[in-house]
Amino acid sequence: MSAEKMDPRSGVSNGSGPVYEKEENNLSPEDLSEMLAAGTKEVHEKAENTQFVKDFLKGRIRKELFKLGAVALYHTYTAMEEEIERNKDHPHFAPLYFPAELHRHEALARDIEYFYGPEWKSQITCSEATQRYVDRIHQVGQEDPVLLVAHAYTRYMGDLSGGQVLRKVAQRALKLPPTGEGLEFYQFDAIHSAKAFKQLYRSRMNELDLEVETKKKLVEEAVKAFHFNMEVFEELEEIGKTIQEDVLDAGMSAHGEMGGDISKCPYYTAKMAASGGTAYFGQLVMAALRHPTGQVLFATWFAALAGLAAWYLM
Repeated sequence: MSAEKMDPRSGVSNGSGPVYEKEENNLSPEDLSEMLAAGTKEVHEKAENTQFVKDFLKGRIRKELFKLGAVALYHTYTAMEEEIERNKDHPHFAPLYFPAELHRHEALARDIEYFYGPEWKSQITCSEATQRYVDRIHQVGQEDPVLLVAHAYTRYMGDLSGGQVLRKVAQRALKLPPTGEGLEFYQFDAIHSAKAFKQLYRSRMNELDLEVETKKKLVEEAVKAFHFNMEVFEELEEIGKTIQEDVLDAGMSAHGEMGGDISKCPYYTAKMAASGGTAYFGQLVMAALRHPTGQVLFATWFAALAGLAAWYLM
């Protein structure tokens, strides 16, 4: 289905035009969105930690790590969107094909050019953890394209849920231009209502004609996607230990950009959705607290992990 058409049942337009709200009723435990919510709950809990969220929202950033995070995202989205284009007519992915609304690799390329200059392609490399993620995306795209649904779901819905908060914090902390240079990744200009679009996307997923076993495979793949993101997170934490750079602190109070309403923060929503962090993730957070200036980069990848939980409650 073309991403330029508007589905009046969906509550959102694909690209431009009026936006309508849609109530999601009659969800079943067998619906793919519900199976993904239940099946990824444990990995959500691993991604949840109160102190980490608070530190991030204070806007303590190391610019070099933020740049490396953008590079990792660029390689990830380039791979995913190559495979999406290859499989855009596949019956199990075509209903989720929204290139104008969702595709991110071109925006990330502009962000990286802003930070590295016109010769940026010769200055960046794909890290080991990112390469493992990229290899898996290419593998499923070529061997079992239906599994691309899990990767698209994990990345795009997380970015839609957490991106605006991340954008505001990073813009202030890094003193980036108010016109958006360096932060285009977080801007979804063709989506007029993130909530309505996520409802549409979830509805399209639930309408896919899939066997129960295939849905289970998608849940397993979504869990793998979360773990790939967490591996990148860990890798960046190690890199951060070797980088000497002054702290760039936004000096903002947590949630100050949202009028003091903590419920509007997707990371807080994700925290409330989870029952508690595991000892494993707690150790990572303690490491992050010893190197607090890398918080926003870690939060960039945390958006993929926290965004899904935020999506369920928004």
